[in-house]
Amino acid sequence: MEEFDIIDMDNVSLKREDGGSYMSKKLVIKRCPKCMAMVKVMKENDSEIMCCGKAMEELVPNVVEASFEKHVPNYLIKDGKIIVTVNHVMEDDHYIEWICMCSGNKEFVVYFEPGDVLEAEFTYMPGAILYAYCNKHLLWKKEVE
Repeated sequence: MEEFDIIDMDNVSLKREDGGSYMSKKLVIKRCPKCMAMVKVMKENDSEIMCCGKAMEELVPNVVEASFEKHVPNYLIKDGKIIVTVNHVMEDDHYIEWICMCSGNKEFVVYFEPGDVLEAEFTYMPGAILYAYCNKHLLWKKEVE
């Protein structure tokens, strides 16, 4: 078993000397079209990520509801916290797998299982982006005001 150092990301500079960033400012998720495995891209480049002999495809978040099921995250701000919900079923074959809040160089994720109460609580950060991932209808997002 390999050992890894734990890095306190609050004390790490993500800026390069040329002013660029080492990490993506947006959430980039790629999914295998065959086995449906997903990876989070920490640093983008022009290379393809391969899985099952196929190039993984970037998931582009939807923002407009076009189906009967609801997917776009909703939120309520209360006492410095943001409470995130999605008006969606949580059935064995159709559910929200996770909710993520991204702000600057920080990401916070809550994972769900079928039957769970679909609610996540984070520290309120104006301008953050909320994401919800549905196992059937993929990635959805909403900006926090």
